[in-house]
Amino acid sequence: MSALDFLQAGAILPAVKATAKKQLLQELAQAAAPLTGLDERAIFDSLLQRERLGSTGIGNGVAIPHGKLAGVKTLFGLFARLDKPIEFEALDGDPVDLVFVLLAPEGAGADHLRALARVARIFRDPETVQKLRVTRDAAALHTLLTEGKPSQAA
Repeated sequence: MSALDFLQAGAILPAVKATAKKQLLQELAQAAAPLTGLDERAIFDSLLQRERLGSTGIGNGVAIPHGKLAGVKTLFGLFARLDKPIEFEALDGDPVDLVFVLLAPEGAGADHLRALARVARIFRDPETVQKLRVTRDAAALHTLLTEGKPSQAA
């Protein structure tokens, strides 16, 4: 199962204008707060704390910032497509323009890791990544991420 069933239709940001990593994380936390019912600052702090351990920029212009928080009941995903790539200290040194935030309950050890693996698998597919880069419609982006790889080009 590679579809991201924990990504809500309202959790797609198709044109983020952030210019720096910290600003981006703040905007992502701000967008996630009303969708999760969690405090924006708690989300931001969790994401920032994880970034301090090492960048979640996995390469090829993709980052998967993630964190575990008290108050998160189920896995939560949020996808952002940046208007312009930004420096993210990614493993390959390339700037990032596709970002997937994953928030998990504090006790979600294996579930969190499986969800991270599912997200990473989707972003390893060059065809999907290219479609995500050129698609500007939030509903179409959601479909690309939740329905897996379509059998025919959309």
